[in-house]
Amino acid sequence: MPTSVVELLQQLIRIPSVNPDGDPGTEHTCEAKLAAWIAPWIAKLGYTVTLDEIKPQRPNLIARAPGPMDRPRILLGPHLDTVGVGGMCIDPFSGDLRDGRIWGRGASDTKGPMAAMLWALHECRDLLETLPMAVDFVGFMAEESGQWGSKDFAEQYGADYEFALVGEPTSLHLVHATKGALWATLEAEGVAAHSSQPERGDNAILKLNRGLDLLDRELRERLTHFTHPILGHATLNVGVISGGTRANIVPAHAEAQIDIRTVPALLAEHSTLRFLQAFLQEHDLPLSISNVIENPPMEVPADHEWMSRILQIHPSSKAVGAPWFSDAAHLNAAGLASICIGPGSIDQAHTKDEFISVIDLEAGAAWFTALLRALA
Repeated sequence: MPTSVVELLQQLIRIPSVNPDGDPGTEHTCEAKLAAWIAPWIAKLGYTVTLDEIKPQRPNLIARAPGPMDRPRILLGPHLDTVGVGGMCIDPFSGDLRDGRIWGRGASDTKGPMAAMLWALHECRDLLETLPMAVDFVGFMAEESGQWGSKDFAEQYGADYEFALVGEPTSLHLVHATKGALWATLEAEGVAAHSSQPERGDNAILKLNRGLDLLDRELRERLTHFTHPILGHATLNVGVISGGTRANIVPAHAEAQIDIRTVPALLAEHSTLRFLQAFLQEHDLPLSISNVIENPPMEVPADHEWMSRILQIHPSSKAVGAPWFSDAAHLNAAGLASICIGPGSIDQAHTKDEFISVIDLEAGAAWFTALLRALA
């Protein structure tokens, strides 16, 4: 058993839980092994643990606090999965401790915040039954793609809770507003032909490029009109483009994956998908839209009861916004007020040499410990 929050984080890193979607860069994927290790560890603190399998080998871990079941409930909720490990320049699963840092995939996002939360529960184990509210722990699957874990949990259990603290590396500030995102694939169809007779074909790559150029010049400008006092304005990024099979064949198909980051003002006037569809129709662009995933923006009022309560306990923390999104957005969309909080910096998340400093990790464990003790 780990004897410190540092050892706990090292153990969590050494159990791979790479999200299998996209390009994981390893065969060691899915959240099941990590959930299976955490379950008996937190059960020893008196928690009742359920592994709720959302997809094969990909469960949510739901741990109900010891003590009366009729108390108000809040939850600590990091995600179990990490992004892929391709291109990393360190051993992604070593959990090495050197230079005052713990290294490995998930050290920052989000096994560091997870370790801080779990260690705080361990430090406050004698208080858990008698706290005026139950403090549950939930490990969400698939935050790094699809967010099926938080969506399912919100639908099934969200009404049981009055507040959630979602684990993310926020430098121990309260992220209460985040952008949403529309991920979509734009596809162009053409006609293949020999490249020596390009006039006999219809080049799908050029067709797609003309459309992307228009999106970059005009749609990007329109998105700047939708602003938020904390989050700034909506944005557009073209992240992946592909097409064709050989240089000597006119390409019959091309596609690009785009990312539109949204703010509440955009969704107040439009569905982001319909906004994109209307732009394509307005300019008669011969592009189709597929593989749509839309994640909502979120905003918890700065004067929310739990926000005020936490800031009174931790006055050095600040209420801030962030351009990324998380499981908290789906919990909020279902009516469960949720913020993001945890040690470490988002600047270290997803990097080729991901780490969290020991000082930050220990400060995170102390932050959550102080919060729980103040609730008593």
